[in-house]
Amino acid sequence: MSTTKTIITGIVEDNEVIRTILRDHLDAEPSIQCPVAVESVEDLLTYLEAHPAPDLILMDIQLPGMSGIEGIQILRKNFPDIEIMMLTVYHDSHKIFHSLQAGASGYLLKHTSLEEITEAVRMLADGGAPMSPQIARKVIRHFSDQTPNEKPDSNLTSREQDIVEGLVDGLSYKLIADRFDISIDTVRAHIRNIYKKLHVNSKAEVIAKSLRGEI
Repeated sequence: MSTTKTIITGIVEDNEVIRTILRDHLDAEPSIQCPVAVESVEDLLTYLEAHPAPDLILMDIQLPGMSGIEGIQILRKNFPDIEIMMLTVYHDSHKIFHSLQAGASGYLLKHTSLEEITEAVRMLADGGAPMSPQIARKVIRHFSDQTPNEKPDSNLTSREQDIVEGLVDGLSYKLIADRFDISIDTVRAHIRNIYKKLHVNSKAEVIAKSLRGEI
């Protein structure tokens, strides 16, 4: 009998009401646990000094002290396996792309329903890149507005090129693993190598480079 892996989730949100509602809702969901819900990046970093890192974090942008975008950069450097999804009221292109470039793997607006947030958590844990429709449209528009550059030698192996193709096709890590008959851990290892070779921090940047013909 197969078992479902529990998704360990953290929340960084300075509004106590929203933070509590989110934590209670996620904790009530099967296969999701939310052991840490704090108001600042600094509080999260203190927590991580003494506790195991969660699988993913829901992060606001405007926070007391360090901003969420600054927080992403620190977490990406010190905890590269944590997936980060922005959950914020901000939908201007500047903040969206700074978040994605810093290493966020998803971007939801705060009017998103609790059920949709839960679905996004599961999607993110499975290797997806959930975005609110309004955000996705801006990302697609940004990609389509870019002028293709001359295709450089990215030094990606044929298998890494396959993985990039899977990301562009919108596949989760599991579906990429199924497509190429490899394990999810192997997919994750390839993703880490792709990030290093392309000097990027997120799936969104890999997809952007591919769509611009830079890979």
